[in-house]
Amino acid sequence: MKRIKEILAASALVVLAAPYPVNAQIIPQPWVSVGGREGDVTFSVGARAFDFGVELGRGPDGASGVDVLKFLSLPVISPYVGIGLYSEDQGIALSGGLQVNTASNLVVGVGYNSVRGVNGQVGIRF
Repeated sequence: MKRIKEILAASALVVLAAPYPVNAQIIPQPWVSVGGREGDVTFSVGARAFDFGVELGRGPDGASGVDVLKFLSLPVISPYVGIGLYSEDQGIALSGGLQVNTASNLVVGVGYNSVRGVNGQVGIRF
């Protein structure tokens, strides 16, 4: 049993310490998104670097704001959560979603923002 624990611990360290390409993280990964909430079209632009992102968005009734996002990098998919602040009495926004790296340098995703609603995302990975 002790040997199994040692193997599991060593495996976890190898996985955590394994090198992975960071070139894509040096240059921010930009994206645009378009969505909707209650019949209004919403949009945003964002950028991601080092598993953190910033998204500037425009919501219904002229509300504009900024969201700070935290990504969890997995081999192909990157789920994220975020929190933002919006004008026009919209206040604090919560968001979450998923971005998928395709075989090319294209990133596609889907997300939800409590101010801007459901949105689709398209971006570039350098």
